[in-house]
Amino acid sequence: MTKDAYKDHLGRPLVAVTGMGVVTSLGQGLEDNWARLTAGESGIHTITRFPSDGLSTRICGTVDFIDIPAPNAVERSYAFARETTVEALAQAGLSGDFGGPLFLAAPPIEPEWTARFELGDRVRPDQMNGNAYEQFLAVLRENADPALHEAILFGSISERLADRFGTRGLPVTLSTACASGATAIQLGVEAIRQGRTDRALSVATDGSVSAEALIRFSLLSALSTNNDPPQKASRPFTKDRDGFVIAEGAASLVLESLESAIARGANIMGIVSGCGEKADHFHRTRSSPDGGPAIATISAALEDAGLAAEDVGYINAHGTSTPENDKMEYLALSTVFGERMPQVPVSSNKSMIGHTLTAAGAVEAVFSLMTIATGVIPPTINYDIPDPAIELDAVPNVKRDAQVTSVLSNSFGFGGQNACLVMSAEPA
Repeated sequence: MTKDAYKDHLGRPLVAVTGMGVVTSLGQGLEDNWARLTAGESGIHTITRFPSDGLSTRICGTVDFIDIPAPNAVERSYAFARETTVEALAQAGLSGDFGGPLFLAAPPIEPEWTARFELGDRVRPDQMNGNAYEQFLAVLRENADPALHEAILFGSISERLADRFGTRGLPVTLSTACASGATAIQLGVEAIRQGRTDRALSVATDGSVSAEALIRFSLLSALSTNNDPPQKASRPFTKDRDGFVIAEGAASLVLESLESAIARGANIMGIVSGCGEKADHFHRTRSSPDGGPAIATISAALEDAGLAAEDVGYINAHGTSTPENDKMEYLALSTVFGERMPQVPVSSNKSMIGHTLTAAGAVEAVFSLMTIATGVIPPTINYDIPDPAIELDAVPNVKRDAQVTSVLSNSFGFGGQNACLVMSAEPA
């Protein structure tokens, strides 16, 4: 191949994906997840991690089959990220020190209520001054608690991953709400495009489902209350959708310049050909109902990839199953894709795995690349009562065989964080 064959339309290095790993409520590993996802199976189940009696939502997509040393969000998130990174590096054929930067998307961390109650029980009468946090600090100054300290350090997950896998430089930890996973991939792509490295490790993980998290989202009226059966709760783009299902998971991607990957004989899973990001200042949690920021994000990703809307063969939707977000996403897509919209397959992985929050953008990027690699589009399950106001080919309930060379994957998050990725097949 000529040198130009390794460059994109703007003369930047093409960025290949050479290894992927994934964990969701469907199971551990790429093979099992893809088999169950394309079979239309659901990983949503009744909550067992904490008591849910009396709560309006009693279902989730937690990952409860990986052993952790302590039951907190940091340990869960680290364990998920560790396992997916081991899988991704093995698929990429890399061993020893990774030698490139790490970009990690991790959930916001704070002490869980159980930890706060335990600290409160240790406060002496002479330390009670009306300020809970000052009381907690007084207790910890007298008797340090390394386990609690580790459980509330936002950057500890990336530091442990960096030590374990030998990444280069200071690891970057980010949190951009539901767009975090896509943002972690974008940072890796940009590092390679700018010539700062030949390879990067992009990881997104979220093991933060707790009673407090569930109650907070419930207070926002964001969660589905269709508890029985749990598998039917997530219903993206349907008339009777009523909210998302909170879930956990992780995904890791090994990114390399295409030239470097081919030089070492790596297997190419696909190309991250475009990234787009825009802010939405409409509301603290809601997306702008006119879809303006989402339209701009999709358009930016396509422009960055050097593609037109008609070049996209499949859209991996954000598809949360919330009334407002699904409506906004459809408005954005139909604006960009115009009259062709009803003919473009659009499906939501969240109908089966739930909303993996911080990890969602990376998990769905992995599944988008699998569609390119296998020629199979996963379905949107529970698509039984279509919303007449949302005219989509939602790939209803059953997978579809289709040769796809470019996929758009959307991530529209709380706080106005929007990120879209375009994945493409390896150039001939």
